[in-house]
Amino acid sequence: MSTLDASLVDAYLGRLGCAWPAAPDEQALRTLHRAHLERVPFENLDIHLGVPITLDSDAFVDKVALRSRGGFCYELNGAFAALLATLGYQVELREARVFGPAGLGGAFGHLALATRLGGRTLLTDIGFGRGGFDEPLDLEDRAAQPDTGGIFELRDTGEGWIDMIRDGRPEYRLSREAHLLADFTGGCSFHQTSADSPFTGGTVCTIRTPLGRTTLAGIRLIETEGAGRRERDLGFEEFGEVLRDRFAIGLPPAETERLYGAAGSPAAVDGS
Repeated sequence: MSTLDASLVDAYLGRLGCAWPAAPDEQALRTLHRAHLERVPFENLDIHLGVPITLDSDAFVDKVALRSRGGFCYELNGAFAALLATLGYQVELREARVFGPAGLGGAFGHLALATRLGGRTLLTDIGFGRGGFDEPLDLEDRAAQPDTGGIFELRDTGEGWIDMIRDGRPEYRLSREAHLLADFTGGCSFHQTSADSPFTGGTVCTIRTPLGRTTLAGIRLIETEGAGRRERDLGFEEFGEVLRDRFAIGLPPAETERLYGAAGSPAAVDGS
């Protein structure tokens, strides 16, 4: 896995609001994981701007660390894996298949990470939208694992895979096998081009907040805090302001206008 030069790590950690960890330990990983979710949005805007997303970890890191953007699972976990490897963590790319209304999705539909720490392996995933966990999960623990994102369980399927369950609902099925980034080419292409992808029908931008989540699904702003939920549709000017002020995404006026017109139906926030 490629590693980053020191100046790029500085920029990435600056985006996360984190200092260089003193050591690649579990506490630092948990801090970085939560900070990533609260500082870098899950978003599919490039798909609707006509910008191809290719599997290039350098491009992913550039997008997150230098361009103040987010991305979907391949980008976010691809960038995070490069950061973790540079900081001294042993990290693997893992295939996952997402559960949806029609059942289990296709191969390489989601990219997750496994981080090895002193004989333990932690499921690490900052690229799963609102269905994800805030801090890494112990991949070998089969008891319930409470997290501020919900109650999570990991269940063996009997076929060598592991189901990730949130609040009693299966979210994705995870492989135990490590993969190369290039192995996810088919999944990444599908999610950008297929009418069956949850990301081609409309735009989405979502980010964890300390007490809930802020989501821009199409032109609808959704804010949750605890059990509370507020929703409203945005006009064009406010749409651009929310992207800038709530997600730190500043786009040229022409791109903002294109996104507003392409917002369409709210894209799925769970998954890839």
